[in-house]
Amino acid sequence: MVGDVGSGMWGAVAWAGADPPEVRAALQRAVDLGCNFFDTAAVYGHGASEALLGDLVRANPDRRIYTATKIPPASGRWPSRRGDTVDESYPPEHIEASLRGSLKRAGLARFDLVQLHTWEDSWLSDLRWYEKLVELRAAGLFEGIGLSLNRWEPWNGVEAARSGLIDAVQVIYNIFDQSPADQLFPVCAAADVAVIARVPFDEGTLTGRLTRETRFPADDWRSSYFVPENLEASVERAEALRPLVPPGMDMAELALRFVLASETIATVIPGMRRLAHVERNVRVSDTPGELPPGLLARLGAHRWDRLPTSWSQ
Repeated sequence: MVGDVGSGMWGAVAWAGADPPEVRAALQRAVDLGCNFFDTAAVYGHGASEALLGDLVRANPDRRIYTATKIPPASGRWPSRRGDTVDESYPPEHIEASLRGSLKRAGLARFDLVQLHTWEDSWLSDLRWYEKLVELRAAGLFEGIGLSLNRWEPWNGVEAARSGLIDAVQVIYNIFDQSPADQLFPVCAAADVAVIARVPFDEGTLTGRLTRETRFPADDWRSSYFVPENLEASVERAEALRPLVPPGMDMAELALRFVLASETIATVIPGMRRLAHVERNVRVSDTPGELPPGLLARLGAHRWDRLPTSWSQ
């Protein structure tokens, strides 16, 4: 039902340089070109992204747009940590209040998918979060239950996918972050759990445009992610990848086609806050151009297994 390329709406409001009129034009252009899945969250721009999504739905009454949002942890802690409890993160009353607040900000009667914005597989031993979501789903407030997995912890969602309780998982997957294919993807395929791939460009590294001199404004989240140790390593790995980019293709297209080559992924959600982003990403979806098996194998050698750290949330 959803297109293989959707839209992730974090950068539309939370990254420096986002121009509101262009963001709205880009979102509309995405719809015009057939994009029908839009993913947001309560914390993106303190709800501004949800309001944008609601406006987009109302501006296109003749289009079927699938809407997804995320409930933030009550603790305000990203990512979740071992030992965090359901009471600290997703107590039932917080889930309901957050969902109703999201619906109000978006001006929508329901969402298609509601996701917990952090996750610990240990929470399967305390199903009050699930019972509340089932209750709210029965009330017609949303359709599917999803989880957004912590950065670089795809293993911390395998049991949830296996449980039969959820409909979708959202996970980072790209040329560097290939570990979801080890355990998570096979379990999701067997359990009929949809996989939403986020961060296909590794926060911008896999567009090939970052340099060692790249700097972001202090109010841009990327300024805390691309600390010197990460920026240096990321640019070095992107440069090592550059010789594999086929003629007539740029690195961003290569990165997106790598994600789309996985049969397990239901949709990938790159940020599309600019018209040029929309045109490029949807064109990749619409035009033939599967990567040859030999190239996919060589891209596999660029896997970069990382562990969460202070700057990686």
